[in-house]
Amino acid sequence: QVQLVESGGGLVQAGGALRLSCVASGRTFSMYVMGWFRQAPGKEREFVAGISSSGPYVYYADSVKGRFIISRDNAKNTVYLEMNSLKPEDTADYYCAAGMINSYRDLTRLGSYDYWGQGTQVTVSS
Repeated sequence: QVQLVESGGGLVQAGGALRLSCVASGRTFSMYVMGWFRQAPGKEREFVAGISSSGPYVYYADSVKGRFIISRDNAKNTVYLEMNSLKPEDTADYYCAAGMINSYRDLTRLGSYDYWGQGTQVTVSS
């Protein structure tokens, strides 16, 4: 069982930056692929970024590529999402997720993840 707790959301002006954190419970964090997803009001939850269990492999949605950076610190059981050059369309609830994913082709799929946090709200004003 893994419990995930996100933090770092808030209100920011367009062009600004935020850093989200997700802390995981348990001693098996380093075994999990971690992902960040987001869900805007009235829209489906969508993939934002993912990172392999040991960290060298990362993958981003086209909408955030070049602006967001995902990273992890396995010693701290934490995954981060650094968000730069934020746009109003980035406004959403952001969720971290953990999964035992064998193929990186499944990284973007919601169903690939077994554990989810409660989310943290990000609002970008224009």
